[in-house]
Amino acid sequence: MATPSTRPVANEPADDLAQGIIPTARQSFRDLFIWKQRVVVSNAYGETRCEWQQPDRFQNPISLFAQLTPKAWLFFIVGWLAWVADAFDFHALSIQTVKLAKYYGRSKSDITTAITLTLLLRSVGAAIFGLAGDKWGRKWPMVFNMLVLGLLQIATIYSSQFNQFLAVRSLFGLFMGGVYGNAIAMALEQCPSKARGLMSGILQQGYSFGYVLAACANLGVGGAVDTWKTVFWIGAGLSIAVGIIRMFFPESQQFIEAKKQGKQASSPGAFWRETKLMLAKEWKMCVYCIFLMTWFNFYSHTSQDSYTTFMLTQKELSNQGASRASIMMKVGACVGGTIIGYMSQFLGRRRTIIGSALISAVLIPAWILPRGEPSLSASGFFMQFFVQGAWGVIPIHLNELSPPAYRSTFPGVTYQIGNMISSPSAQIVNAIAEKTFITLRSGHKVEAYGPVMGIATAIIALGIVFSTMFGPEKRGRAFEHAVAGVETASSEKISADEEDEEKATVEQSEVKTEGKN
Repeated sequence: MATPSTRPVANEPADDLAQGIIPTARQSFRDLFIWKQRVVVSNAYGETRCEWQQPDRFQNPISLFAQLTPKAWLFFIVGWLAWVADAFDFHALSIQTVKLAKYYGRSKSDITTAITLTLLLRSVGAAIFGLAGDKWGRKWPMVFNMLVLGLLQIATIYSSQFNQFLAVRSLFGLFMGGVYGNAIAMALEQCPSKARGLMSGILQQGYSFGYVLAACANLGVGGAVDTWKTVFWIGAGLSIAVGIIRMFFPESQQFIEAKKQGKQASSPGAFWRETKLMLAKEWKMCVYCIFLMTWFNFYSHTSQDSYTTFMLTQKELSNQGASRASIMMKVGACVGGTIIGYMSQFLGRRRTIIGSALISAVLIPAWILPRGEPSLSASGFFMQFFVQGAWGVIPIHLNELSPPAYRSTFPGVTYQIGNMISSPSAQIVNAIAEKTFITLRSGHKVEAYGPVMGIATAIIALGIVFSTMFGPEKRGRAFEHAVAGVETASSEKISADEEDEEKATVEQSEVKTEGKN
């Protein structure tokens, strides 16, 4: 943590923040090519000025890990486990589309309707459980979420009719949506500022690790039609176990202390009034984050949800071969998300996202053209290294863009509304591929999953590049002392120990020091 004596006090003055959408976009674009970061410095009297400050230098990741206290590690691990279980439950369906199509006697496109319904209702769950997390704490909303998710996995197993299957997966989406916001708020809210990029990357790749576990389970049970149920039983046990584990750990101390500090301001109904005020004040940021998350959710779902189906149909791999290649693909995602998330702390959130998206676009031909398990495993590894590398920045990027007091609601809702808008992605890929055919060297005429996924992913990657290029960044923003669910002046005041970078707000150390005397 920086102290008043070590913080920079003589930085180069910068022009004021632009006002309005177009001027702000222009300023953000220009700032992208300036290595120093624009910082808004404010004093205790509300007077502000802009200046340029040097970005953080690269640090040994071991030293960043050491900055977390044992308690911070505990909360991070629990949040990460919840996200892993959430991902396993979701991908238990997406990687077994072919099995489920045979089980219910429906097309693969029909089965992916369940994915669409799940993603549509996640935004509703994000709003409900995100608000509950900001109002009543991270603990019990997450416990309830995880237990119900496990029960819904079991209900899926006993859905004998296709309509029952769709209904249960819709309910699953409602409760699945409540996990993300509370998980990342609990995991990251106690992380030191300089360690956030690294920990954000590790946290986000809990989703990829959940996919790896689901693919391993699918590989272990074999390719028989009824074996999909075993994978769902495993998912149910994992979710219920995480919910039970969370019961034995306390509420976030940050949440408890923040609530005590904001108790007088939190009169009955104040939370909901403050939420409305936050939306009225931050609607532009909400719209931008939803737009960005729509691109990102198209990005991941288009590049991964139908990849196993692509290898089974167009590349004619066995279930075992496709599962092994899928595992390697997501190992690349875990590695890439961690490394690139770590790099974002020093290169900047936006520069890191843009670079990763551009490289993934360049890799598309090498991703869809190879034949055989080894080649597909290698190309899938590197493709997802950069796809999920860009995603590795998102948890902390959303947290830093969020109003400080709404870090459970804002990231969860914007992420899940983006998910809702992009919910037909897998269904669109399957529907187009099933009506478009290519002829292989063997003479077999197969569904064109590769070309459809490749073209769609290229368009999406470029959309991410341009959206991020003109968007805001608040790397290093201090939010540890915000009062959860109470957006008051005091909740936005920042300690002298913390620095805001890239259009975030900091307080002049000399004024803060005087205020303590």
